[in-house]
Amino acid sequence: MSKLVKIEQQPTRNVMDKLPEEIILRILSRLPVTSLLQSMSVCRAWRRLIRAPLLVSTHFSHMADHGRLSFIFQSNRPNSSYQLFFIDFSDVHREEKVTFKKIPADPSMAMFMVDSCNGLLCMRYSRGIYIYNPFTRLYLHLPKMQYPAQVGHIAFGFHQTTKQYKVVHVIVPWGPSRLVLKSAVHVLTIGDPSWRNIGTLPYDLTRPMPKALVNGRLHWLSKPDNNNTASLLISFDLETEQFQEVPKPDCCGGGSDRCFHHLMVLRGCLSAGAYHVNEELEIWVMKEYGIKESWIKEFSIGTNYLPPTLQQKDLLHFNNAKARFPNSSVRVLCILRNDEILLEYLNRAVVVFDPRHGTFKELTFHEMPHWYTIVVHVGSLNWIDTPVY
Repeated sequence: MSKLVKIEQQPTRNVMDKLPEEIILRILSRLPVTSLLQSMSVCRAWRRLIRAPLLVSTHFSHMADHGRLSFIFQSNRPNSSYQLFFIDFSDVHREEKVTFKKIPADPSMAMFMVDSCNGLLCMRYSRGIYIYNPFTRLYLHLPKMQYPAQVGHIAFGFHQTTKQYKVVHVIVPWGPSRLVLKSAVHVLTIGDPSWRNIGTLPYDLTRPMPKALVNGRLHWLSKPDNNNTASLLISFDLETEQFQEVPKPDCCGGGSDRCFHHLMVLRGCLSAGAYHVNEELEIWVMKEYGIKESWIKEFSIGTNYLPPTLQQKDLLHFNNAKARFPNSSVRVLCILRNDEILLEYLNRAVVVFDPRHGTFKELTFHEMPHWYTIVVHVGSLNWIDTPVY
């Protein structure tokens, strides 16, 4: 008869404890931000590790450098809940959506998404501006502004050398005769107690177009006026706080037209969308920053395609917009990892364009707002005081 032997169970070590710290860092830095948030609930050790500045910075850098493109949507409809929706477009064949609650504030206040930088959102409401991370839900209420946040244009950016975040508020006043006066520029360095008035801007920025942040500089297109028959490409250096003109491409048959329409950042380069006389949307990329000769035309996209989900009233609005402003119906958002191009149609539809085959595919998602604001956003655990390498 065999003798039973009692085996004492030894406590099992955490598998993560057996791995070198460098390996753990590599593994966690490649996870989606939603997975990191879930992992923080495993134990206190994991929570401390995931919240460590080194992992936060490494994770953000990996997501940004490896094309982990994602977006934040917000409904533009009046009386909506102003809910934020996060969509991960890293793989267009796989949907990943996270719905966030509103910023902790008075429920009666309408919060509007303005800009995104390093995984942080710049949000405005009637009384001021917040900086907000929708994943960690950390937020910072900025000092009171001299002018309401609804007046003028707001941009949010980060300078890699100074490690400073800044918010730029361009106030465009109107005279009694409805003539545009010089714009006043106010700047706030995050962490400072008050805004600074740095003077006036001799450019017409009344057209609310998305900005592009490249090389520590914010970029806008000025509106053509009596003195300039074409848009000017304007930059603002976040370190020196100086404005200057940037050379733009000789697209659409020369520099005296109005076809140069919107800016974006494609694979780290300053890029622009321009409409040719044949109504094709051209994508121009500045391969070497500041060098006019480095602008090249990389893509041409036909604008006859209409997304199927556009309702009849949207089609009427779309056609009227094309007739009145032929260069404002389609906007380039980004280039995906598979070289397909993501397009936005009048804040109502998102479409993937395949330049190799010339095909279009509309993207739809459950609970996707019908009319929205969208910004390119890298989901991260980053915060104002976390170094970004």
